[in-house]
Amino acid sequence: MHQLTRLENGITVATAEMPHMASVSVGIWVAVGGRFEPAEISGVSHFIEHLLFKGTQKRSAREISQAVEGIGGYLNAFTSEESTCFYSKARHDRFDELLEVLTDMFLHSRFDLVDVDKERSVIKEELAMYRDQPQHHVHDLLNELMWPDQPLGRSLTGSEKTLDAIQRPSLLSFRNANYVAPGILVIAAGNLQHRKVVRAVRSISRRFPSGKRPTFLPARDGQQAPRVKLVTRKTEQTQLAIGLRTCSRHDERRFALRLLSTMLGENMSSRLFQSVREDHGLAYSIFSSNSYFDDVGGLVISAGLDPDKLPQAIKLILRELRRCVDDLPSVTELRRARDYTVGQMDLGLESTENQMMWLGEHLLGYGRMMEPAEMKRRLAAVRPAEIRAVAREFFRPERMSVALISPLKETSWLPRLLRI
Repeated sequence: MHQLTRLENGITVATAEMPHMASVSVGIWVAVGGRFEPAEISGVSHFIEHLLFKGTQKRSAREISQAVEGIGGYLNAFTSEESTCFYSKARHDRFDELLEVLTDMFLHSRFDLVDVDKERSVIKEELAMYRDQPQHHVHDLLNELMWPDQPLGRSLTGSEKTLDAIQRPSLLSFRNANYVAPGILVIAAGNLQHRKVVRAVRSISRRFPSGKRPTFLPARDGQQAPRVKLVTRKTEQTQLAIGLRTCSRHDERRFALRLLSTMLGENMSSRLFQSVREDHGLAYSIFSSNSYFDDVGGLVISAGLDPDKLPQAIKLILRELRRCVDDLPSVTELRRARDYTVGQMDLGLESTENQMMWLGEHLLGYGRMMEPAEMKRRLAAVRPAEIRAVAREFFRPERMSVALISPLKETSWLPRLLRI
């Protein structure tokens, strides 16, 4: 059962009561992420995320970890384009301790100069690690192509240049301006009672600073033809990422697009997996996924391939995209895609952590709770003609970008192929 309370200072408290569970998951969410950052300090949200684990006025970094791990729990965080989340999970009778540790980190982190310099080096190593993983780095290249010269196209970790530019004053300034009560959510899921969670958060709510919820500039779109970027590296495989600009999370077409992605490449019975891997043996891994933001979105197809087989694989991928544009999916295929999507959602929501994530993502993204039953109804209402309609709208050359990391030296043939 999902419940929601908005406190007087603007903090939102939401819970998913799961009385049959042994655990509780607690998260403090902030409505700020990578796309809110000025270009010169790109990566500052992720930098702050790291520093909140480095020590508070009463706990060292080790003591923060011990406070949660010492009661059998764990502690983590992530930064996305539009939000940051600090969360923990433990046995349900440890809720008060989890909330106290998270609140201490959130409100009382020291941002010590030594820690700032040390963590800057750590993040540079993280950046180097991702660049050494072509299957990860290719997606950063794709984002640069899809959203050029704007925040959505920049890496969430920043760059060496911007990391060097981020100093303690800029960290504190960004934190103070954006980590404010109207943009903060406290979410808990598990064996708990909503009224007790609200009481606990209300008792500490005055400690959270007031301010205006942060905003960002809308994404820009000036693409008129396919975009291609090749990074030549000595690798065994070519890592391929194809992006198609689609719609925002608020667009009604997102439900049809969700099922289209499932049919296209989200499981082993999908069209791309069957064609590229099973029928032709060209890839070990190929899949598709959707991403949604407040004003734009994207569908991405990813694969790892033998460089010599790249042209054949791209032709097969484009053939499947063309099939989506030309032909209605069968009622049977659509039903399988819907059953898979709903089944995966239900399996995921058995976890207290995923329930907490569901609430946080929907409240920050939509300003309201979307119950799973509503999601299922919307998916059940999608018809074959709507699947084809979104394919015709979004599977177009002027919406397509292709990023590659490969030992290949050139791909001059590729833009011509993509225009077909």
